[in-house]
Amino acid sequence: MLKKSWFYVVFFGLLILLFYVGLQVIIPGYAEVRLPVINYVRPFSFTSQDGRTITQKDVAGKVYVAEYFFTTCRGICPKLNTNMKGLFTAYRNEPDFMILSHTVDPETDSVGRMKRYADSLGADPRKWLFLTGRKDSLYSTARNSYLLDDPKNNATDMSQQFIHTQFFALVDRSGRVRKIADGLKKDDIEDLKKGIDQLLKEQASGPRFANSLFGNNPN
Repeated sequence: MLKKSWFYVVFFGLLILLFYVGLQVIIPGYAEVRLPVINYVRPFSFTSQDGRTITQKDVAGKVYVAEYFFTTCRGICPKLNTNMKGLFTAYRNEPDFMILSHTVDPETDSVGRMKRYADSLGADPRKWLFLTGRKDSLYSTARNSYLLDDPKNNATDMSQQFIHTQFFALVDRSGRVRKIADGLKKDDIEDLKKGIDQLLKEQASGPRFANSLFGNNPN
């Protein structure tokens, strides 16, 4: 009787295991832990390196990485954009992946200057956008959409503000921020690639919602 009971335990255990393995084969990404939704990207309008107006509609349905830098930076920015170029190279043939590089110094970084900088990196303007625009809009997007700086800093005089961040934001097809990565760390970049691969498998779905890392106040 005991042997028979063990037989059923092993038999049904194997059935469950086979069922689980089958789900992984049939449903890509079934066994993966989904990246959490951190925030959502609010409407924006900036100008790219080739003079086009770029809004959230231009990245709808795309997976993309967002960053902030400035062209005259001699500190962390060259390293950040070297790492970003690695992402661009890795996914340049992926039609549903893009990169958005925003300036934090729009007074200096004109469209022409951004184009020269983009060209120096070999950026394809269809895949890697270098964006300039109004300072308050750029900073609001960095803080309230991508969570790359504390929104509380909006309270200070805009003329005195300057964002200098080393973080990248990963955004899914539905305009939701799913991951923040340190753009200077090799391990974070490799982890970011895994996140990109995972989000490329996902379909756009679900309502957008906010969940600030700094204030944790849903909109």
